[in-house]
Amino acid sequence: MALDFLAGCVGGAAGVLVGHPFDTVKVRLQVQNVEKPLYRGTFHCFQSIIKQESAFGLYKGIGSPMMGLTFINALVFGVQGNTLRALGKDTPLNQFLAGSAAGAIQCVICCPMELAKTRMQLQGTGEYKLKTKNYKNSLDCLIKIYQKEGLRGINRGMVSTFIRETPSFGFYFLTYDCMTRYLGCEAEDSYVIPKLLFSGGMSGIVSWLSTYPMDVIKSRLQADGVGGVTQYKGILDCVRKSYHEEGWRVFTRGLTSTLLRAFPVNAATFATVTVFLMYMKSEDNLPECEPGPVIHQPSSL
Repeated sequence: MALDFLAGCVGGAAGVLVGHPFDTVKVRLQVQNVEKPLYRGTFHCFQSIIKQESAFGLYKGIGSPMMGLTFINALVFGVQGNTLRALGKDTPLNQFLAGSAAGAIQCVICCPMELAKTRMQLQGTGEYKLKTKNYKNSLDCLIKIYQKEGLRGINRGMVSTFIRETPSFGFYFLTYDCMTRYLGCEAEDSYVIPKLLFSGGMSGIVSWLSTYPMDVIKSRLQADGVGGVTQYKGILDCVRKSYHEEGWRVFTRGLTSTLLRAFPVNAATFATVTVFLMYMKSEDNLPECEPGPVIHQPSSL
């Protein structure tokens, strides 16, 4: 149990390093002003950030997901495993229910973590060297938000995060379970690692597609007020205003960078976990496919 948790932390860290640049692009596209857009699309956003802010601009806000990684893994693995055992049978439905339970509970850490990440990613947009730096790092960001807005400010976007994470984690574990069963993932199979990588990557894509519109709303709510002006009163108001001003396509903004990120992030996570477990258990046989770590990026997915 402890070894699986440690492997998940290492694998999750690898996933964050691989996927954070894509997440920065996603957030920038989701919250940019439709009347005065800075970016024409995913690849233009990548090019602009590197040109205007250097490659380090793609890694703004990475401290927040790194800090929350251990705690999120502990909650996800603990809740998912215990819920699955409590349900009695390892069935696709129970995988979905156990994953949903894990997704719901980890929101307590995920929401503040993503709030800090979003604020850091938007800080100094378009500036190579920050002229005004409101936040020194992710922790400083959360402290200042708390001092100004209290606990309510720290938990901004909690409901939208809950609505996103609960089914998203359910679909992740359901897809992963179905994929590994279909591919016949066996310990003796010489292709077990590629199968795990493919299963994890596809699971990440499915989980993002299942709740992506809510991720757009969550990002907008958490970014709201950054410029000193609050636009949205809540989730429904955000949905109504976003649709009225930008049409239905607003709910797919940043989807390309998200899907480009989803597969390699989960592939990196599973590859790292597999190699780590094989090294630590070199005298044992590699276990059959079991649910691996899922880190929320939806950051993590």
